[in-house]
Amino acid sequence: MGLFKDLESRHVGESVSLESALHALPWNADGLLPAIAQQYDTGEVLMLAWMNETALRETLATGRVCYWSRSRQSLWRKGESSGQVQMLRELRLDCDGDTILCKVDQTGPACHTGRRDCFYNRVEGDRLVVDKEPLINPEDLYGG
Repeated sequence: MGLFKDLESRHVGESVSLESALHALPWNADGLLPAIAQQYDTGEVLMLAWMNETALRETLATGRVCYWSRSRQSLWRKGESSGQVQMLRELRLDCDGDTILCKVDQTGPACHTGRRDCFYNRVEGDRLVVDKEPLINPEDLYGG
């Protein structure tokens, strides 16, 4: 039986070592897991990104959220170019261990468009409606 299957029958307060859990994570073929960033105090879903084991371990060690950039094929420390950092308040794994939830304290916008979150496109009937304005011009964030 796998570790996450075993945890299903555990009671509140029972635990396993973090190292055992990290070794049991079902990384995809690219060595990644999806990571959801959620504002810790409001519950607002900010973004979805990806973490590899190195990014996850760095996040846990430093408290500053680090992702894996699939486009750049490198570690991406949230806010390293924009200054809009995410500080980890709590990290959770879902029931199968195949999704990471980072409860964060987000400084400024989380989205590269300058918006607070990445989910500003709302389906409304047969339309996709932009429902949030940028907080900051992306050119000001990234010096473009």
